[in-house]
Amino acid sequence: MNHAITVDGLSKFYRLGEQQKGRYRTLRESITEVIGARLKRVSRLGRSGRLNDGGTTEHWALRDVSFEVQPGEAIGIIGRNGAGKSTLLKILSQITEPTEGGVTLEGRLGSLLEVGTGFHPELTGRENIFLNGAILGMPRKEIMRKYDAIVEFSEIGKFIDTPVKRYSSGMYVKLAFSVAAHMEPDILLIDEVLSVGDLAFQRKCLDHAKRLKRRNTTLLFVSHNMFSIKAMCDRAIFLSEGRVVSDGATDGVIEEYERESRLDVAGWATGIVGSDPTQCPVYIREFELLNEDGRPCTLFQHGERMRLRLHYTARELVKNPNFNVSFIRSDNVACCNYNTRMDGFATGTIDGHGVIELITPRIKLVADLYSIGLLIWDHDYQRLHCAQIGKNFHVSHDMLNTEFGVYHEPAEWAWGA
Repeated sequence: MNHAITVDGLSKFYRLGEQQKGRYRTLRESITEVIGARLKRVSRLGRSGRLNDGGTTEHWALRDVSFEVQPGEAIGIIGRNGAGKSTLLKILSQITEPTEGGVTLEGRLGSLLEVGTGFHPELTGRENIFLNGAILGMPRKEIMRKYDAIVEFSEIGKFIDTPVKRYSSGMYVKLAFSVAAHMEPDILLIDEVLSVGDLAFQRKCLDHAKRLKRRNTTLLFVSHNMFSIKAMCDRAIFLSEGRVVSDGATDGVIEEYERESRLDVAGWATGIVGSDPTQCPVYIREFELLNEDGRPCTLFQHGERMRLRLHYTARELVKNPNFNVSFIRSDNVACCNYNTRMDGFATGTIDGHGVIELITPRIKLVADLYSIGLLIWDHDYQRLHCAQIGKNFHVSHDMLNTEFGVYHEPAEWAWGA
């Protein structure tokens, strides 16, 4: 049986800080490089005041990655930031070449990677549909035949003749996904880019991807949203430091990933506090998620209380730390936040090891999967000491789900006179 995708001993080596010359570049890469070159130059000048072309760093973004994908399979690619997920998709998309190993693709390829890739900012949405479609390999006649459907799906019809430089990132994604999806690919690669769009459009895209899957389209889906991976994929591949750690049934691979990444620094905060939580002024070294009676629990009934026990280490004297616990729904909606400052709990000055415990009110969130964010601020929210990833938990209810909003509290009703 022919495989839709065969990845054999794939490795990608970068020498950071050194300009690579004389290698083949695709049209898509050339377009994005021309647009980004001046911005990168300005950015480097802004940081250092001068260009620094010396001092290279060697980095293997991928190392000996091998796997096979059957036609019609939907595979979730998961891992921490910098694990090599996007590099893998760029090689599969022929945006960049591997250093070692090879890739074999059977069928027509579509990809949705970085926001605006293949778009020209000065051209209108209408013009970019034809440009982006051509880059993806769609003949002009096919683009014209599908043009109305592309515009309708993108939901930006009234802005279609506006230059895309005036589009929001969400509008970029809507148009880009619509073009990529309507090329009817045999293989579709989707990066984390879908998280930029609004919630309704994310769900619309996932529904469309499921329809493509039913038509035997092969899907490779990179996301940090484990709920979407579970909903879309029967199989997942866990990458870490450029290598395949685990490849198998989605639930088992996600469980392994979450176990290894627990209490890591949240991706959005690495530029503020660094990537190693143990180097922060204060950090959470252990986290217990319990029911009200103190037993470990990850499934809570709507209306139950939760007990969260945070074991922290302060590497220096920290005055008035503000411990924050956030519940974030699977679609990245921040649902609630508990913190010591607003709840009137004085933390004083901490140093060394300690334990702090939160007992929540009765949880009235609708049934869904939630993640927990653990943040430690100073008292006035001016300095972020630490931001870490906690455990996931589910809320269960026979009726209440996201169609009913974020939470539900019983109200009082009465007949009018």
